[in-house]
Amino acid sequence: MHIEQLRDFCISKKGVTEHFPFDDVTLVFKVMGKMFLLTGLTSWEKGEAKINLKCNPEKAIELREEFEGIIDGYHMSKKHWNTVLLNSSDVSDDLAKELINHSYDLVVKGLTKKLQKELEEL
Repeated sequence: MHIEQLRDFCISKKGVTEHFPFDDVTLVFKVMGKMFLLTGLTSWEKGEAKINLKCNPEKAIELREEFEGIIDGYHMSKKHWNTVLLNSSDVSDDLAKELINHSYDLVVKGLTKKLQKELEEL
């Protein structure tokens, strides 16, 4: 997966916006103002594509045990976030997209009823 593919996949989701809230190299994707994915552009430039994704705590542990390319969230809550090493031998693009969808869905479920309704109406 290339950075453009990642961006296109994320931005195509309903209610998603992209931001650089921390600095000019940390790209963050939000749904209705809530973060579901972040990635450091510097790592992509070095050929080390990785993304941080929100994850159900039990599933997060299972994924870390099953895949070498999934580790606890770098600079994030280790309970709720995973770092996914893209283009690694055991993390396919399909798995990465599945995990992005999971992160997006978790954040949407955590939105207020008002924001969920706004999202539905987009």
